[in-house]
Amino acid sequence: MTHHSPAQFASIPVDAGRQVAQLRHVLRLVEVLAGRGTAPDAADAALDEAARLSSAYDQALPIVRRRFDCLVGETAKWSAAAVEALLQSGGQAPPAAARRLADELGTALNRLTALLLRQEDSASF
Repeated sequence: MTHHSPAQFASIPVDAGRQVAQLRHVLRLVEVLAGRGTAPDAADAALDEAARLSSAYDQALPIVRRRFDCLVGETAKWSAAAVEALLQSGGQAPPAAARRLADELGTALNRLTALLLRQEDSASF
């Protein structure tokens, strides 16, 4: 049996705000596929949210960061697979499936933002 020393991983900088913004963009696209249209472009609100999330991530405890990293990675993977499946449905995505994906993605985004912002709010007490 051979012994391997633990792998050393370089710290990859994470921009939580950018990751959530990308998932929100996917959500807007899925909303269009679902026939819900899109909300008015709230660029200023999106930039504000991205800045708040990035700041909260930088100040978060390591365990909160790891949890966020796992959840955002998981969400990106399943949402990409689901969007691909919708797009491969012969050009006509089933609206019910797109609505369900939009709902699930919205819920996941709410959990991601709450994970960081809730701990940020509790740190201000």
